[in-house]
Amino acid sequence: RRRPHRPALPQECSEPAGREPRLRDAPEDICFEATANAIALHPAGPLLAAGDVDGDVYLYSYSCTEGENRQLWSSGHHLKSCRDVAFSQDGQKLFTVSKDKSVHILTVEEGRLETRFPKAHGSALNCVLPIDNNVFATGDDGGAVKVWDLRKGGTILEARQQEEYISAMAVDGNGKILLTASGDGTLGVFNVRRRRFELLSEPQNGDLTSVVLLKRGKKVACGSSEGTIYLFNWDGFGAASDRFALRAESVDCMVPITDSIVCVGSLDGVIRAVNVLPSRVLGCVGQHLGEPIEQLAVAPGGQLLASCAHDQKVKFWNVSALGGLVVDDYRKKKKKGGPLRALSSKAVGSGEDFFADLRDEAEPEAVAVDSDSDGSD
Repeated sequence: RRRPHRPALPQECSEPAGREPRLRDAPEDICFEATANAIALHPAGPLLAAGDVDGDVYLYSYSCTEGENRQLWSSGHHLKSCRDVAFSQDGQKLFTVSKDKSVHILTVEEGRLETRFPKAHGSALNCVLPIDNNVFATGDDGGAVKVWDLRKGGTILEARQQEEYISAMAVDGNGKILLTASGDGTLGVFNVRRRRFELLSEPQNGDLTSVVLLKRGKKVACGSSEGTIYLFNWDGFGAASDRFALRAESVDCMVPITDSIVCVGSLDGVIRAVNVLPSRVLGCVGQHLGEPIEQLAVAPGGQLLASCAHDQKVKFWNVSALGGLVVDDYRKKKKKGGPLRALSSKAVGSGEDFFADLRDEAEPEAVAVDSDSDGSD
C-alpha cells in the first residue's frame, strides 16, 4: 500500500543566514527526521540517496557551496525500515531493500516506483548490490542470497549457504564472482555466470560486517564486529591470508578510497582511514560524536566520503588528501597515548582536543597478526 509523501521540509543544517555563500571543502550536513540506515552516492553526479528507519527514501543534490544542498524527492513506499540503497551502474535507477522483505526499483530522475518485488525473500532484506544494468543481488537476515535478472523478471540464482544475516556484498570487475559477508563469520563465494555457489571461507571471529576488493582485485578485505580486518587472496577464499586488529570496538562498515586505503566506520562513531598491506591506521577522517556509524559511501573520484549514523545526520568529509599518502614498510616509533592524526579539516583532533577514549589508542597503527600463525587469538 502506498503511503503519502511527506512534505519536503527544509532539511539542511545550515549556518546562520545573512552572509555571502561560501565554498566549503565538503558539503554541509544533511539532517533527517529519522535515523538514516543507508546511503549511496551517484556514480556520475552530486546526488545522495538515503533510506531511513521509517522506510522512507530520499534523493538529495549536494554541493560544496554553502546552503546549496537540496532535497529532490522522497518516497514512502516501504512499510518498514529501509536497510540498503544502491544506484544502478548507469545511474538511472535506485534499488532499495527493506525489513518488509521487498525490493523496490525507483527512477532516479523522478523517484517513481518502476519495479517492485513485494515478497522478494522469506526474511527481512539487509543488502542489495547491482552487478550490471540488468542483474542485481540481494541478501537477507536468514543468510539467503538471490541474484535477479530484470530481463527475466525474477531470480537466476538462489542459495542459503550461510547461517546468519548477509551484511554486505561485493562483485569483481567482470561481474562474475559475487562475495557475501555474513554474521556467521564466513565469506561466501558465488559464480554469477554459472549461477552456482562455489565455497565458504572458514568462520572468522565475530560477525563479518563488510567486504571490499583492494590491490587491483587481488585482495579482499572483510571487516568484523570484533574490530579486526581479515584479508583474503583472490584465489584463496578458504582461509584468511592476513588479519589485523584495529584499536576500535568494531568495524561496522568499510569503503575503499584507493587501491590500498579503506575508510572504516565503527561503533565508537569514529571514521578511521586504514592502509592495507602494510597495515596501518593512518588517522581519523571524521566522526559522529559517540554515535555508531551505519554506512559509508564514497563519491566518484574518491574526493568525498559520506557517512550516516544514529544522530539522524549524513555528514560529508573531504578525503582528497588520502590519495597522496605513501605508506612504507618502515614503522616509525610513535608517541604513546597521542590522539589519532586528523586527516580532514572537520576531524576532531585538528587543533582541538580529541576524545578521551581515543587517547587509549597507544599508537596510530594496526596490530598486525602474522599470516603464518595458527589462527588462535
